Amino acid sequence: MIVALLNQKGGVGKTTLALHLAGRWAELGRRVLVVDADPQASALDWSEQRGREGLARTFGVVGLPRDMLHRELPDVARGYDSVVIDGPPRVTGIARSALLAADLVLIPVSPSPLDGWASGEMLRLLDEARVFRPTIRARMLLNRVAARTIIGRETGEALAEHDPPLLGAQVGQRVAFADTARSGRLAGEASTGAAAARDIAAVAAEIDGLAL
Repeated sequence: MIVALLNQKGGVGKTTLALHLAGRWAELGRRVLVVDADPQASALDWSEQRGREGLARTFGVVGLPRDMLHRELPDVARGYDSVVIDGPPRVTGIARSALLAADLVLIPVSPSPLDGWASGEMLRLLDEARVFRPTIRARMLLNRVAARTIIGRETGEALAEHDPPLLGAQVGQRVAFADTARSGRLAGEASTGAAAARDIAAVAAEIDGLAL
């Protein structure tokens, strides 16, 4: 299974979600690879920090920020059960290649009037990719949702009938996620990360239930 996290808008939490989904699937005993397709290389930075902290590597991270990703990935991903692509913002060639490589495209959005839907560019790229790979599936994921906020509820309602459809599970605005980039840890490894880990587990389980 290859899951690509993509959104042409930056700052929606793609890297954090990619790393945590990989961590969850690794917990379940799967062989997991994260492909960092963002030239900023945030996932690779996280992996290097984890090594400096002396923490166990439960999944691999490789950098492939190239627009031929879909051609190279089959060889790179051989032997893995799950592959998670951390896609780039605003790099259309790489994003298009990631779309062509994916079984599922996961589009994270934040609960705000401006971020509550995928950009027209992202949807256009998805439509283009489906010409070549009609089997690509896509889902929206509501991320960084503050508890009991009206805007979060309204965004979810607005996306309920959206295409691509919205996942039922969502990820909250959790303090534990904010510490992961600098520490090389996953939220579930922190004493305050139980709720964050539950959010990720719910998203991972829903993706697994899609029977890709």
